[in-house]
Parts: sequence; structure tokens; C-alpha cells
Amino acid sequence: MEKSPDYKLFLCLATVGIVWGTTFLGIRVAVETIPPWFVTSIRQGLAGLIVMVILLFKKELKWIGWTNFRHQLIPSLLMIVIANGFTTIAEQTLPSGLASIMSALSPILIFVGSVFVGLQKASLKGFVGVIIGFSGVVFIFKDGLGAFLDSNYQHGLIFISMAIFGWASGTVYTKAQAHKSNTIALNLFYQFAIATLVQLVLAFIFSPNPDISSWSLRSFSAALYLSVFGSVLAFFSYHYAIKRVTAVQISILSYINTIIAVFLGWLMLDEVITVDFIIATALIILGVFIINYKKKEKPITIHEECLLVVNKNPKLSV
Repeated sequence: MEKSPDYKLFLCLATVGIVWGTTFLGIRVAVETIPPWFVTSIRQGLAGLIVMVILLFKKELKWIGWTNFRHQLIPSLLMIVIANGFTTIAEQTLPSGLASIMSALSPILIFVGSVFVGLQKASLKGFVGVIIGFSGVVFIFKDGLGAFLDSNYQHGLIFISMAIFGWASGTVYTKAQAHKSNTIALNLFYQFAIATLVQLVLAFIFSPNPDISSWSLRSFSAALYLSVFGSVLAFFSYHYAIKRVTAVQISILSYINTIIAVFLGWLMLDEVITVDFIIATALIILGVFIINYKKKEKPITIHEECLLVVNKNPKLSV
């Protein structure tokens, strides 16, 4: 009997791909007037409050124990404080195209990390798929590759590199620990709470006297969008999906994020979609297909099944 399609998984994967594709634009708007660590504090703080209200309504808010707390501490620091925080800082100076190229390195790091810790077998197919997908992202922004040599972007490149490493490490760790807990909402509440406290401390260290009156409604609205959609909705979808697919499969969605980012540039900033973009899109989709493609197993006939039983039990052939 064939398994019925997991539509909830498909919806979660689509949410991660689309919503996180919009966050580059959201972050860039938010940091126009709000210091980056305050952007992340607002984002995760509001996200934590939303999840807490949901848990209180469902009467599921409780202490998770020190063992599980430690399991939530690591992804919170790696994926929210470091990855999200440093990406927000990097976008103060980096062009969105360059940030997208750098972020597209994460599936390669996740593939290598998954193989290293034994979550996935090393395969030429997986490596080729990741490289082809990444080449599509590079192709989109090939005219801006010279920005890597621009000294004005050095600090941004350092921060985005640290963010990518944090995200890749956190993804591999989360996948390795995914089987140990099914309370996604409760785990997310603790992750958001931990990240908010750490990021608030960093916010007041690096911006000790914030001028809140200078924060625009446009920037605050972007931070609110990042909180509701970029954190609550997308992170919940991410954690649901990572229990059901490999770390590499979900990380490959970062290439889809890039397509969304370019589309938004065309829609909102009047950027032109060229033939290069169409070619790059084809490369990205091909990379995703290669990584996820599995041959359909041929049904075993009754005769073949009998032979397998006999081979396992030679005495039956007498």
C-alpha cells in the first residue's frame, strides 16, 4: 500500500522556503532606523510572547527539565543568537545579492556536517546536487562577485560567515536531537526566551543609549513581520519538517529563498528579471531535484519473496 502524501509536511516546507525568502528584505528595512541587536530582541521577544500565549491557552506551558533545556540552549545560541543576529548586523553593510550568495553556502556545510556526524551517507549525488544549486545562486549574482574584494564589505562578510556556520551547526545538531522531543511549541518558547535575554544584553552593550524616537514605523513593522512570520511561523514549520526530512533536504530551501528574494526585488524595487535569472532558476531547481530524487522501488513479486525467505532459511529448501 502506498503512503498517502504528507500535505502538512509539504505546507511546512513551502512556508520555510517562501517566508524565509522574504526575511532578507524585512531585515534590511528593520535596520534602517533600529540598531541590529534591538531588531533581533524585538523579533524574538515578540515571538516568545506569541508562543507563550498559545501554550497558556492550550494549558501546555511548563518547565521542560534541565536535560531538554540544554538541548534547546544550543540551537537557540547557534541558530537564533549567532545566525539570526549576525545576519542582521551583516545586512547593515552587505548588498542583499552578496548576502544571498554567502547564505547559499549553508547547504554545503550542512551536507558535510551531516556526513561527518553520521546523519547522512556521503554520496556523489548529494554533493553534485548541492554544488549545482549553489552555482545557480552564484550565476544570479555573477556581476556582483567583485564585491567580495571590496574592503567596505569585509566586516559584513565576517559576520555573515559566522552566521552561516552557526546556522549549519545548529541545523545538524537539531536534526540529531529531533527524535528526543515532540513538543515543538514548548521548545521554541524556550529557544526564543533564551535568545531574547542574550540579545537584549548585547543590544544594550553595543547601543547603550538607544533613541527610540528615531525608530520609524516602517522599521518597527518590518521587525513585527519578522517576529510573526520569520520566527513563529517559519521556525515552527522548520522544526516540524526537520523531523521528517534530512538536514540537507531542508537546507536546500535556502536556494528557494534566493529566488523569492530576487522576485521581491523585481516586485518592490523594480529590478529586472533577466535571462541569467531564468537559467539560474533552472540550475537551482535541478540541484533540488538531484538531492531529493529517489528511484521508485519495484514491487516484490510473490515468487521473489519466497526466494528471499528460502535464502534466509536454507532448511526450507529441503
